Amino acid sequence: MMKEYNHQESEKKWQKFWEENAVYKTGDTKDKKFYILDMFPYPSGEGLHVGHPKGYIATDVYSRMKKMQGFDVLHPMGFDAFGLPAEQYAIKNKVNPAIATARNVARYKEQLQTLGLNYDWEREISTTDPEFYKWTQWMFKQMWKKGLAYESYEPINWCPSCKTGLANEDLDGNVCERCGTLVEKKPLRQWTIRITDYADRLLADLDKLNWEPHIKELQRNWIGKSEGSEIDFKIKAEGYESSFTIFTTRADTLFGCTYTVLAPEHPLIETLLQKGCIGNPEEVEGYKQAAAAKTDIERGADGKEKTGVKLEGVVALNPVNGKEVPMYIADYVLSSYGTGAIMAVPAHDERDREFAEKFGIEILDMPFTPVDEVLKLTGGKKVTKYKLREWVFARQRYWGEPFPIVFDENHKAYAVADSELPVLLPPVEGYEPTGTGESPLAAIESFVNVYGYINEEGDFVSCDKSDARAKLFKRETNTMPQWAGSSWYYLRFIDPKNNNSFVSKDKESKWSPVDFYVGGAEHATRHLIYARFWHKFLFDLGLVSSDEPFMKLQTVGLIMAEDGRKMSKRWGNVVNPDDIVREYGADTLRLYEMFMGPFESSVAWSTKSMVGSKRFLDRVFKLQESVQKSHQDSSEIVTLLHATIKKVGEDIEAFKFNTAISALMILLNSLEKEKEISLETYKTFIILLSPFAPHLCEEIWRECLQENISITEVLWPAYQESLLVSSKATYAIQVSGKLRGSIEVSTDLSQDEIETLARNENNVAKWLEGSDIKKVIFVKNKLINFVI
Repeated sequence: MMKEYNHQESEKKWQKFWEENAVYKTGDTKDKKFYILDMFPYPSGEGLHVGHPKGYIATDVYSRMKKMQGFDVLHPMGFDAFGLPAEQYAIKNKVNPAIATARNVARYKEQLQTLGLNYDWEREISTTDPEFYKWTQWMFKQMWKKGLAYESYEPINWCPSCKTGLANEDLDGNVCERCGTLVEKKPLRQWTIRITDYADRLLADLDKLNWEPHIKELQRNWIGKSEGSEIDFKIKAEGYESSFTIFTTRADTLFGCTYTVLAPEHPLIETLLQKGCIGNPEEVEGYKQAAAAKTDIERGADGKEKTGVKLEGVVALNPVNGKEVPMYIADYVLSSYGTGAIMAVPAHDERDREFAEKFGIEILDMPFTPVDEVLKLTGGKKVTKYKLREWVFARQRYWGEPFPIVFDENHKAYAVADSELPVLLPPVEGYEPTGTGESPLAAIESFVNVYGYINEEGDFVSCDKSDARAKLFKRETNTMPQWAGSSWYYLRFIDPKNNNSFVSKDKESKWSPVDFYVGGAEHATRHLIYARFWHKFLFDLGLVSSDEPFMKLQTVGLIMAEDGRKMSKRWGNVVNPDDIVREYGADTLRLYEMFMGPFESSVAWSTKSMVGSKRFLDRVFKLQESVQKSHQDSSEIVTLLHATIKKVGEDIEAFKFNTAISALMILLNSLEKEKEISLETYKTFIILLSPFAPHLCEEIWRECLQENISITEVLWPAYQESLLVSSKATYAIQVSGKLRGSIEVSTDLSQDEIETLARNENNVAKWLEGSDIKKVIFVKNKLINFVI
């Protein structure tokens, strides 16, 4: 009697074999290349839960198939280990961030390796490695030299809990995305990057990308291009005359303007208050303070009730007819968009109408005037504006990349010479944020104070204090945001040990751009915009060969807890993958996560459902008992086998893993009905299954079938068109009587097999998710109706 498959013994054995034989070392011999990449994780102290590996397993399945199809495959992994998450974990657990991060990285890596993922670990990187962030600093220096990076002092988003400045992209509504604290506006010295210089290209080049439409639309809306006009309005107040500039996309409605609105932060308001021009200063000051406690996202939200205060004693003059119109401040006008001032035409704008009706302002319906005519009349000009804000790039924290910048006694900034890079993050005992607007680094005199001179290139070079050229300089003490290293890390994977450049030109031109990028949709308006901008900057310098970093993008649907909520220690609903691997095996976990439903959809975890995946793999192992070398399979089996080869290959290519597995299950059902099956059919079946269950398939391939090379080195099978099923039927698939999809299948399949395929059709699976199927109405060759 054949022994049962022991997953614990087999998985450890083959993982050791793959490592010792460098099976997953990136090849460099083929004519075809494929670069597939996961968004690398930040290593939290809690380690992985079963929801995290879903994307990693998917790229593993895909990259295994690509390698077997004859591609050199680059499939690396690293860690995004700088930034707030790692620092906050360290503070909470009273352990130095460097120690905590190293420990967490080791834990993540251990967990990933137990899943049998085919990463080339020789290419592992971490954003906290000085040999990595040396190049992050170097790239920032190039931005500074080109005028893209600059020092500024203005109100920014400030998290009083994290005690640091944040970019708009770090917010969730009006709260800090990281800790959920209400964000304030706080004037602060910081470093800023002119990302808006690339806004037009970031928009236009979206059309080049094979990305999901909704992700591209999120980026378009975030960048928010508006073409309009700037027009000056004069103001009248007792003893004071001035003007302000409005931005409008509807200059043709200017004759219908009945009031104007300034953002609460508009500098004109402070001037009018100081000069005593405003008759209700207390009311205006109170409104300004209330608005300061809100974020731009909250203030600009659709459907929010409009609030505002009239500036008593001040009026604006409509520049086309000299008519006096009242002036208001209102928080729905943002200082960060346009000019921070608008003309209001309530007859032609719903938002303006709501405000006018609330405050009893005239609504004047006037005929449109050609824009060009309005601009002769007013001296205005056509302009383009964006919702995208300049990138607030400084953090008042410890755990981040130091800036390669020093200041002289007059606070003039100089970049550190290339020979001085990396500027190392100094070890410290106290790394908690100060809350004063300065980083903890500001208190370390040995870091801050540095002697040196300015070389012929205008860069700072350190030297001994006794050197005749030596002058005292002070280092920049803010650190870079977590987004810095993650904006270009994919390039370092190509050439991770290069000491002379962040990547060699030859290797970059072979592997770039990333062919397939997989990760969370939550990064659509943060990491993906930042990385695209960063890459375009490097392209402009001639340092990379393409102007886009990621050609194809696939987002990952969340795996929720069994209670339907997000997995969290807070809710006590976290499932540890270590426990699942121990009890059911890594292959079972891999297969189950790919079979749960459409890859991009959120699904709820069910440990009980693991049994079905485990039983399927046990049946595959047992099927070898039916193998006879000399057996000739029936034409039906041959036809189904070739249909399965086609289906599995095409579905993996399309990230439809659940239907690929369904096809394998249907093939297994048919093979089990045969008294004997041929060796070639069984081998083909094992090859098709191997991307999903590599340990089991390696065990069968090497130990049971006595093949002398790893299954990872075997060629992917090709189907023969002439052997595919010619007799097909198209089934309409309904859920409780409503059409939800369709499938084309062989007429030779049984009702059970067709129902299995129908259940896992992508759109149908979404409608069946979480529901009990009460009965199935089956009309042969026409209809399947799942009644829920």
